[in-house]
Amino acid sequence: MKTGVVIPVYNHELAIPAVLAAVLLHGLHCILVDDGSNAACAAVLDRLAAEHPRRVTLLRHAMNRGKGDAVLTGLHHLAQHGYSHALQIDADGQHDAADIARFIALSARHPQAVINGCPIYDDSVPKGRLYARYLTHVWVWINTLSFDIRDSMCGFRLYPLAAVTALTSVQKIGCRMDFDTEILVRLHWRGVSVINLPTRVGYPSDGVSHFRLWLDNVLISRMHTVLFFGMLWRSPLLLIRKLGKLRRNAA
Repeated sequence: MKTGVVIPVYNHELAIPAVLAAVLLHGLHCILVDDGSNAACAAVLDRLAAEHPRRVTLLRHAMNRGKGDAVLTGLHHLAQHGYSHALQIDADGQHDAADIARFIALSARHPQAVINGCPIYDDSVPKGRLYARYLTHVWVWINTLSFDIRDSMCGFRLYPLAAVTALTSVQKIGCRMDFDTEILVRLHWRGVSVINLPTRVGYPSDGVSHFRLWLDNVLISRMHTVLFFGMLWRSPLLLIRKLGKLRRNAA
């Protein structure tokens, strides 16, 4: 295994220095993808890349294209440079980078699987946020005909790059907040195992959220609708695969 890290960045100049420092403690090469950030954030990213010329690669989008496109830019860059796996982590500081070692250890035992972060929230999380996530969870369970994906919205996960490049070579994936869920569902449809790893999640350390309430909810609703109809014609195969898994577990 050769694993790199992808961090999509859009105007997180306050949080990204600490996030990058925590990631680099694990000895992994890191791809920072500047997704059309403002001048202040771009300057911070330039400085960080200059401080770590052998450990950090800075890629740029001329304009904001969305989190999904930023992640894919980083994933494809790593695949083209001989990496077999890529860990995705958000730039806002909500994820516990200390868990990177756990993701890598689990991936080493299951190199063909996606290691998917499953958030552990404390009691301070707004109930509205939990209810909204649960609606997406239900749709994902319907669209995969399984409970294999416990949380599809966490931006902390580790991908086998061969599976990702095979998927994205034939399928356009949502480029914004719909990305994290859609790519997991479509990888699952293609037979890629998803292993859920509990990980602590807090609020963004810089207080910046790029979730656009109305537009992103429309995109996510549209994605679930498209995936539902995609599930319908795949349902015989999904059910056969599920029965096979049940038989193997019972054996």
